[in-house]
Amino acid sequence: MLTTCRISLRPRQPSRWPGMLVLAMLALLASSPALAVTGELDLTSSFVGFLAVAVFVLAYALVMAEEKIHMRKSKPVLVAAGIIWALIGWVYVKAGMPTESEQAFRVTLLEFTELMLFLLVAMTYINAMDERRVFDALRSWMVRKGFSYRSLFWITGVLAFVISPIADNLTTALLMCAVVTKVAEGDKRFINLCCVNIVVAANAGGAFSPFGDITTLMVWQAGIVQFYEFFELLIPSFINFIIPAVVMSFFIKNRKPASMEEDVWLKRGARRIIALFLLTVATAVACHTLLHLPPVLGMMTGLGYLQFFGYYLRRTLPHSLERKRTRYSQRGDWKKLESLGSVVPFDVFNRVARAEWDTLLFFYGVVMCVGGLGFMGYLGLLSEALYTGWNATGANIALGVISAVVDNIPVMFAVLTMEPDMSHGHWLLITLTAGVGGSLLSIGSAAGVALMGQARGNYTFMGHLRWTPVIALGYVASVMAHLWLNAESFHVFN
Repeated sequence: MLTTCRISLRPRQPSRWPGMLVLAMLALLASSPALAVTGELDLTSSFVGFLAVAVFVLAYALVMAEEKIHMRKSKPVLVAAGIIWALIGWVYVKAGMPTESEQAFRVTLLEFTELMLFLLVAMTYINAMDERRVFDALRSWMVRKGFSYRSLFWITGVLAFVISPIADNLTTALLMCAVVTKVAEGDKRFINLCCVNIVVAANAGGAFSPFGDITTLMVWQAGIVQFYEFFELLIPSFINFIIPAVVMSFFIKNRKPASMEEDVWLKRGARRIIALFLLTVATAVACHTLLHLPPVLGMMTGLGYLQFFGYYLRRTLPHSLERKRTRYSQRGDWKKLESLGSVVPFDVFNRVARAEWDTLLFFYGVVMCVGGLGFMGYLGLLSEALYTGWNATGANIALGVISAVVDNIPVMFAVLTMEPDMSHGHWLLITLTAGVGGSLLSIGSAAGVALMGQARGNYTFMGHLRWTPVIALGYVASVMAHLWLNAESFHVFN
């Protein structure tokens, strides 16, 4: 980790109410890149500092109101980032230190760039598998099987827990939600209950894998927790999922939905793209573990794998279509034969274009905004309040609860930036609590927010809130399981 030195140009006072007021706001709305730096000028009690905090709070309020005002969340934070760094640049130019602010901005931007490229490749692979109908085929299989409501509840929950460590919790939640809304169309109570279970399962599954959530990816890329060490959270994460699921399952009537027929077949190359994605993940892990290079190197190499395979698919498409026409004609499979007329060549760059650019730009805005606030000195105050005033265990558990309101990504960024002196067990604890704490409310995670949009009217904030006490039982039990199972790691420092 980058070691930084902070030099204040004026002595600190024992009590500063304006600074504590800012600290209280940042405790709810703080985020920053993993290697942000702290500037030489202490701006925490200045007009410029207060103005920067006000700009950030206003921008984040607009982000949280996205569902009401229908404004994409990237817009306010992009503008706020520009204003905050402009204020910093103005102050440092006046102080005759323009290079310090420039270097801090470049360090912050580099951290975001690594994250963006990593996520871009992962999103491209997910979009490629979606275009090859991998997820549609899975959904079709579940629909055709005619499972009972209770079986569907457990199957979608377990699959969400199992798939999210690989495909990320957001994609997994959307897939499982599509299955539930398709099978139980019109049954709002059951759909809401299943969506709550899916959100909890997807967030819990994403907590023990670097690829399951943005928060775990940040911890891994920062080099704080190694790839294999995340699996120490497997049992606590499973407990977080299973306890609410068992309780909720008693409220499901064991009946079967109407049978449905839906035939979906995989497009050419689908299975090989899945294999290439697994190879890409292995390459990223090897780069980080064996070569001590950033994981993004392995991910970008994996994008090259996909590009070469896309080239192969395009070049061999005419021959493949001719072969399939002959085979389908001989078998009399006119439905599949007709579908060949709509086949288009696979294009990797179309998959890149379909990445969640609003999400990526939102991350840029958040990272740069609070990178600036950290440079001003506010995260130093937050670190002193949480990890000096409290013990690390209490602080990490509280931050997990806060993540249900603010979203877990900003909370994890804040902790990584503050770099508190914690044991390995405590770093795993904040990874767990930030990952599963967002399940307490529907707005606490990307999976919950996305499902409110996909299952609009069926899965709601209040519908999720009814089950918050049960979810909280799972949260407490998972924390206790980690404290017990991994007790030795709380004495091991990184």
